[in-house]
Amino acid sequence: MKRNDLIVTVGFILFFLPFFISSSVYNYYNTFNAEHGMVMSFVKFAILATFGEAIGLRIRTGNYSYKGFGLIPRAMVWGVLGLTIKLAFVIFAVGTPAFLSYLGIKEASAAMQSSFSLMKLLVAFSISAAMNIIYAPIMMTFHKITDTHIINNGGTLSGFFRPIRFGEIITDLNWNVQWNFVFKKTIPFFWIPAHTITFLLPAEFQVLFAAILGIALGVVLAIASHTK
Repeated sequence: MKRNDLIVTVGFILFFLPFFISSSVYNYYNTFNAEHGMVMSFVKFAILATFGEAIGLRIRTGNYSYKGFGLIPRAMVWGVLGLTIKLAFVIFAVGTPAFLSYLGIKEASAAMQSSFSLMKLLVAFSISAAMNIIYAPIMMTFHKITDTHIINNGGTLSGFFRPIRFGEIITDLNWNVQWNFVFKKTIPFFWIPAHTITFLLPAEFQVLFAAILGIALGVVLAIASHTK
């Protein structure tokens, strides 16, 4: 283990340690998260998903960052994406059971408020599948566009605020990787099962699990962005 790895590992442990050893800290976090969900989504994804990208970079290159990587611009993008992810969670968690009820599965909404059952598993899977099929490809493509924009502008804040050349970037995207890896593999084999578990968990554990998935999301997309 390199010195930087030790520093990052210790920092990661110290960041999460208060939530495990202090019930007051954990309760305050839960209260603040419940009252200011959108703010916490911005902060959570800005920190954790960016950290995931840094880990992905470390796996590929041996370094957590480099000149032009643009940690701050990436964190800003992830913060905004965190807002849309929270929006998607709320919409699909409410809308999918309502749609299942419309299809004739009247107990769909009630199942999510009860203990584990096959019906609850079906509804949680349906929520995850709907969210990841409808929302995830758009979010992932937008992330790839902004990622390219950041790199093209040297990872600087001033470059980040330049107009994004959406048409040019989206035309030059590696759609072979985007379709065959990001969409066809990570969505059905990782994200749908992972978010099924998320919607099965009690609310107090969903926060921690979502944080872990935020890191995993950054790692997966960072690795995918450099897959040939």
